[in-house]
Amino acid sequence: MKKLKNHVNELFKDVPESEQKNAVIQEVIQNLEEKVWDLMEQGKAEEDAINKAIVDFGDIGDLKKELGINPSVKKDNTKLNLGYSIWGSLLIISLFVFINFYYTPDVIWFVYPTFAVLWWPLTMYFKWLRNK
Repeated sequence: MKKLKNHVNELFKDVPESEQKNAVIQEVIQNLEEKVWDLMEQGKAEEDAINKAIVDFGDIGDLKKELGINPSVKKDNTKLNLGYSIWGSLLIISLFVFINFYYTPDVIWFVYPTFAVLWWPLTMYFKWLRNK
């Protein structure tokens, strides 16, 4: 049953320590252990019963709300990433142009690495469009 305790502790790791949290964890572990015992009485192996109990338990979003924890909202940085990739690509291409015309002005070769560098902002643009 150590696997159950580890799983529940992992689910509640981002919840601040409190007596309420510990009480909820103990209650959840007790309920899961009862479910495992019931499944074992029905003929399941212990490992299968533990895995089924964990899967059936599901998400703890409601329990976190009860404890006053808001789920973290991930900030969308795709627009910032797009701008960074455009400016970074322009700087890298400018470096290629400078090196090309300073060291080998009679051969125009900066165009070839430019195509490779332009993939970066292009992929960021499509990611930005997908998230928009």
